[in-house]
Amino acid sequence: MSSGVQAPPIVHPRSSLETRELPVSSRVSRFDPSIYYLAAAAVLIHFACNSRFGYFRDELYYAACGQHFAWGYVDHAPLAPWLAQISRTLMGDSLFALHFLPALAAAAKVLLAAWIAREVGGGKFAQFLASLAVLCAPIYLTFDNFFSMNSFEPVFWMACAAIILRILNGGDARLWLVFGLVAGVGILNKHSMLFFGSGIALGLLFTSVRREYKSKWIWIAAVISFLLFLPNLFWEIQNHWPTVALLRTVIGTKYVLVSPWEFIWQQALLTHPIATPIWLAGLWYLFRDPEGKKYAVLGWAYLVVLLEMILLHGKIYYLAPAYIMLFAAGGTWIELRLLPRAGRWLRYAIVAPLLAGAVIAAPLAMSVLPVEATIGYTRYWNVKAVRVENVPQGDLPQLFGDMFGWQEQVSAIATVYSQLPATDRTRAAVFAYNYGEASAIDYFGPRYGLPKAISGENQYGLWGPRNYTGEVVIAIGFTEGRLFQSFEEVTAAAHVSPRYAMPEETNLTVYVCRHPKQSLQASWPQWRYLN
Repeated sequence: MSSGVQAPPIVHPRSSLETRELPVSSRVSRFDPSIYYLAAAAVLIHFACNSRFGYFRDELYYAACGQHFAWGYVDHAPLAPWLAQISRTLMGDSLFALHFLPALAAAAKVLLAAWIAREVGGGKFAQFLASLAVLCAPIYLTFDNFFSMNSFEPVFWMACAAIILRILNGGDARLWLVFGLVAGVGILNKHSMLFFGSGIALGLLFTSVRREYKSKWIWIAAVISFLLFLPNLFWEIQNHWPTVALLRTVIGTKYVLVSPWEFIWQQALLTHPIATPIWLAGLWYLFRDPEGKKYAVLGWAYLVVLLEMILLHGKIYYLAPAYIMLFAAGGTWIELRLLPRAGRWLRYAIVAPLLAGAVIAAPLAMSVLPVEATIGYTRYWNVKAVRVENVPQGDLPQLFGDMFGWQEQVSAIATVYSQLPATDRTRAAVFAYNYGEASAIDYFGPRYGLPKAISGENQYGLWGPRNYTGEVVIAIGFTEGRLFQSFEEVTAAAHVSPRYAMPEETNLTVYVCRHPKQSLQASWPQWRYLN
């Protein structure tokens, strides 16, 4: 018998799955504040650590290239040198100023991880976990601790991934135009954007979303990307494809070749072994989960690029930008499939080891500890066993060793230069064996009144000997025997052996050379080399 009192309706909290089925406009919301805290933490961590050692070899090179505006360079695309020059113009030549943009790129990666997690159906915890995994990943800590095109590369890859997800979730098809713009600028940052683009193209073809090829906007996007890339392509053609020639030279000689299995398992070291199950779960979500398969294009893109890197013998970190989207997909799978079964305790069981692993890995990836402590710590973890280049290493692994010695070299050269007779100084060339030494001279030399350096390596070789004849040359990095092949008079003038520098940058003699057997213009082809 009824009492006549109607029970109130039972209201169930909306599940994560139901949230995914809301209209696209309803799914666009601000991130949880924790995401912004993680992004801010990324910037602050790098601000605190990125000026503890010295200038990295390659960032000095980008700065040197930035003073020679061009649509291409022998061993890299043009955007990074342009950004280096902008940074120097606006903020000066300090180490902090040069590292400012990479620190901001770290925050961008954290935000993109949350954005992608949200797009593939992740709620607050999925977004937080993806962002935290990116913040803690050793490879991103390394990328963003000094100036390099590698710092910006994941931002372009993942911005493109996020745009595709927005389109697949019902966004305006004209967003393909934004994709084309981002991809085109990404190619100008690093040519590897072409590999990710090929992965996306095949990923679309292999899945049901191949219908996107029927849209005119995707083809217009391809044209936009190509037009942005075109000036760099013309530069390569006009200079007889120097980047291709360089790759043919260094693969198998300078680059360490690894087996396919080694390449795959070393990916776990880049992202951290503790975080590896998260991105593996991301692959499962994209390929096998009923909700994630809608976004399988990203999984295919990863596998395509993985295969390309293995076949072309790419460096192990060339695939690193893709793990942001896999962390996002993995965080979503964990939130949707594991947490409902295991309960809230699993959140802490995942986050705590991730943070502990980051604390352990950070001194291996960035300049957290004092130099001597870094030597002991990296030796304990045998960091030198994982190498990407065939170069001798000293007490420090290459990542840190290449941050030492440059200013000592320039100071020694400046002392020799100042001791030359005035008539010799006006015509003296400062000749460095490699681009690291030459770039350091160009970066620090102005404070000593040194002229611009010349070198035969890579982009410096393309620039040539400037207007120098070789009547008087201050040389560093060369052997005495090599100099005597080209000069009648070779005199040792100084010796420099910086502590902690790479072995090739220690025990160097600064020579003063006179009476060339040929002018530098005539002999320049003998000095040029790719490495």
